Amino acid sequence: MIIKTLAENISNIEDLGSEHGLSLFIETKHHKILFDTGAGALFSENAAKMKVNLAEVELAIISHGHYDHGGGLKTFLNINNKAKVYLHQKAFEKHYLNIAAGEKKDIGLDETLLTHERLVFMQDRMYIDEELELFSNVLGERLRPSGNRYLLSKAGESFMLDDFAHEQNLILNEDGKNVLVTGCAHNGIVNIIEHFRKEKNSTPDYIIGGFHLQDEQPDVVGEIGKYLMETKAKCYTCHCTGIESYKLLKAMLGENIEYLSTGSQLIL
Repeated sequence: MIIKTLAENISNIEDLGSEHGLSLFIETKHHKILFDTGAGALFSENAAKMKVNLAEVELAIISHGHYDHGGGLKTFLNINNKAKVYLHQKAFEKHYLNIAAGEKKDIGLDETLLTHERLVFMQDRMYIDEELELFSNVLGERLRPSGNRYLLSKAGESFMLDDFAHEQNLILNEDGKNVLVTGCAHNGIVNIIEHFRKEKNSTPDYIIGGFHLQDEQPDVVGEIGKYLMETKAKCYTCHCTGIESYKLLKAMLGENIEYLSTGSQLIL
């Protein structure tokens, strides 16, 4: 399995751009997958430089309904004329960031794409095949990101705290290895892993994606670090985890956690 980071918050490669967003290209024995599209067209520009042919992608997954993970969807659909795109049925609902002085910024997906013929909407679980499955409906409340308090959804004219029912996670099964891929882990990385544990009666071998710990309190990050140590999983994190929180986790987990910046390539 090969995983290439097409877009992420930072880049250590001069020729590759970075942005606040996430996009991963995943190649397994049987699939070429795009997991998230970043905030715009940057993922496609970096893909070309990294010799990733997006026209060959067989399926795409949008982890949740925020622009920094699905903002490049229109670009992808224009480049690729065959791949189905899997989203949660609530992904196109209204999503906002509550910023200074009560101003609310729209951070949702492009609603003009809602009726596109290649979009596939899931509810709480979807088995794509023996290698791939998606799940949402993560209900736990343990160590949920405090940054969620700034994120809202809207029904009619009323704003409310987002419950992140629109967030889905990917499980990859290959050669006896279980890989858990998250977008932002708004439901809490601990709760997501616990959901995985209940379904699989084990913890993942690898955990990849954002943990939404940017500006999180160090004691909370420490509790999450202790939990991740107990899973014995190898973690590759990025994007919304935040550099300072990553440093704290790195000090605890050592070689069991690494950072994925734009251009990173993993072979699992």
